[in-house]
Amino acid sequence: MSFLNAVLMPDEPITSITFKDRTLDKQYKDDKPGTLDILATTNKGELINVEVQVADERNMIERSLFYWGRLFSGQLQSGNPYQKLERTVCINLLSFDLLDTAEYHSCYVLKERERNEQLSDLLEIHFIELDKIKDIQDAGEIKTQLEAWLEFIKHPESQVSYELAHQHETIREAKDELLVLSCNEKYRLYYEARLKALLDETSRLQTARDEGIEQGIEQGKMQRDLEIAKNLLDILDDETISRKTGLPVDLVHQLRGEI
Repeated sequence: MSFLNAVLMPDEPITSITFKDRTLDKQYKDDKPGTLDILATTNKGELINVEVQVADERNMIERSLFYWGRLFSGQLQSGNPYQKLERTVCINLLSFDLLDTAEYHSCYVLKERERNEQLSDLLEIHFIELDKIKDIQDAGEIKTQLEAWLEFIKHPESQVSYELAHQHETIREAKDELLVLSCNEKYRLYYEARLKALLDETSRLQTARDEGIEQGIEQGKMQRDLEIAKNLLDILDDETISRKTGLPVDLVHQLRGEI
């Protein structure tokens, strides 16, 4: 709860949360299924979605808007009138740079473009980019509750985190709970399975990017060889051009026929 208070900075602190089913049901046949890392309601009825993303799939903004829209509109399925729609907040913890800003924490709300006037507080989306946080060598460098929590999230076993656990009761409780979970076989296997899935996804994306780069290089080389071959058509025979460029003779014949 203190982590949510540190991120959201509400007028009245969140005092309790209730965790909900993490699976978003598919409403339509062609919908993509989605899974939230944490989905909870606060004592004030707010819906809070916290998602951790380690790999940049180039769709984080759209994904967050999708989750927000699904959570917000899903309240009407429970029979609530529009007036009873509760504030819905998405918090994204990212292990990559997303936004073109030096700040590690960005919060977006609905505002009028010219007057900077907020239309409603029902929408709030946070992006916390962990790689933009400076390395902490001593707990004394930390100035805010959010900085303390993010240091714990990034480095739960570091010396700084141990110092923070002695200074902040809520972080000490979180650290104790982490220890309990680590000793629980069921949760340990769940954690290892989730970590493997995240690592596999990161590897898949990296492989796809590498293959894309290699394909681009090959295409660039082919284009260059074709241009060279075209420039040589007036001065060399097809066999010689093929040897100079590495292009098949048939392809050189084809180029000559197109002139």
